[in-house]
Amino acid sequence: MKRVVADVEKPVRSNASAEDRLLDVSRRNLLMGVGAAAIMSGQVTSAAAQMGAPPAGYGAAGIGQGMGHLNEMFPTTYDPAYIQNAVMAFVRTNLYAAQRPFLPMIDETLSKENALPFDLWGMLYDDWGPNPEEGLTVFLQGLEKRGPDNRRKRIYISALTPDLYRSMYAEKVARFFDRLLDENNAGKPLMKYYLDNYFDLFWDLHVGVQGEAVPSEVRQIGESFNTVLGYRDPLLGIVYENYMKVRALRTPLKKWIEERVQDVVHGRVKDPEKTFVYYWIKNGGGGSDFRNRDVVFESFHNFVALSQWGNTIYNIMLKLEKTTGDPDVKAWFKRTMEGDYDNARGAPFTPLQRLVMELFRVISPNGGSISSLQQLGMREPERHGYAITPHLAASTDPRHWENPLEFDPRRYKGVPASDEVGEEKAKAIGFAKCPFEKASFPVKDGRKADMTNSAFGTVFGVVDGKAQPVCDYAGFAPFGFGYRRCPGELLTIAVFEDFLKKVWAEKIEFQKLDLPNPARLPVGPTTVIDDNIGFVRRT
Repeated sequence: MKRVVADVEKPVRSNASAEDRLLDVSRRNLLMGVGAAAIMSGQVTSAAAQMGAPPAGYGAAGIGQGMGHLNEMFPTTYDPAYIQNAVMAFVRTNLYAAQRPFLPMIDETLSKENALPFDLWGMLYDDWGPNPEEGLTVFLQGLEKRGPDNRRKRIYISALTPDLYRSMYAEKVARFFDRLLDENNAGKPLMKYYLDNYFDLFWDLHVGVQGEAVPSEVRQIGESFNTVLGYRDPLLGIVYENYMKVRALRTPLKKWIEERVQDVVHGRVKDPEKTFVYYWIKNGGGGSDFRNRDVVFESFHNFVALSQWGNTIYNIMLKLEKTTGDPDVKAWFKRTMEGDYDNARGAPFTPLQRLVMELFRVISPNGGSISSLQQLGMREPERHGYAITPHLAASTDPRHWENPLEFDPRRYKGVPASDEVGEEKAKAIGFAKCPFEKASFPVKDGRKADMTNSAFGTVFGVVDGKAQPVCDYAGFAPFGFGYRRCPGELLTIAVFEDFLKKVWAEKIEFQKLDLPNPARLPVGPTTVIDDNIGFVRRT
């Protein structure tokens, strides 16, 4: 694997805080090193930047001159523990480019165990490092620790299946889009309203509360978490301020979630079965493969997972924008919605699902799958190494598609779905046996449903005897690969189906607004945008 040098978000706010201003140019240049201006381009580099890779030479001068010298470069208000555990961890992180997969799998050697850039652990745990006894997430756990047959992933995905979306969650999502696209918001910057209402949807889906039932400090920690992910550079005052807010509010948040989980368990919220937590509790059964403390932790960690919805919705609006949008995307949107868009006609995916899948393929809001690396031989102390399996590069690989750079939802008519990838398919490829033997996890929540898997390890549901597959193909990579694939994929696709249905039904057009100083908003990992997209309704 080759070393990746990645761009890091530069200071982007015109109203920079005093702490930002105190980090003057000379000191930032010294800390970041001579090579900080040397930025590589390319899809893999973009993925690495999204994971938080420092640019070339970042921190070289500070490290060479010792921690004491480094401390002198920061405002006295900066907590020394933050400098040591966030800034220094950031500059001591190496990210490497992994291969574009030929098959939709990542070998277990590239592990999910603690696969998080080390500077971010302080937002998840008090001791600035992983502590699974406090709770953990499937997104940061190696396969060998997830229970038999990737049990933890099966329990997680049991709460997010398409049958539950339509019967339990869709009404909540519809209310969110109704508020977002309310006529009172027409002609105004839209992402502000998205962020203003996002945490009502987030907590309503997880624990069944919204509005005044979500305390201001719970909203604040979510906003601060996403701000750190958006700006990402630990040298910025805005990152320091919000990172430390997350640390201050994390314990109260944990207690609040614990109380809300008990409300779901004991039926003290309206329609508890319309929450993710209900199914995690029922199907986890309080066992070691999905402990109650892990239910709490997953709810908190989903700040990361669901944060990519903002990035996606912003990019979809850009592509559908009235005058500067992508003409191919707009043409396919019109063609799809004028047809029988919910009728799969025997295929694995409906025309509307294929349209949303193609949008995710080209937008690729999650830049890559991050893996922790096994160290062989000598190890340099305090260094952290990770590999990035790139999503966009895999999704546009000409080895997988004849027209990889074209926007064409028809491509998903001829690729395998996860329920079609079994032992026969594995042997046809050349395997002596299935890389992942088929296994089933019957749910305990009252449904006639199993969480099963393909030969590549991809987990999917079978409900009332009907498979709910995903596109199990290496050329469709926005949600990852195999046993590590994002468990929220089908729910996310359904959310954006409903978004596009509303846009079409209400004749909504997106347009860029002529604003002299649009607000800068963090809408996803390493994504800070100008809030300059609005909408009108065609008459």
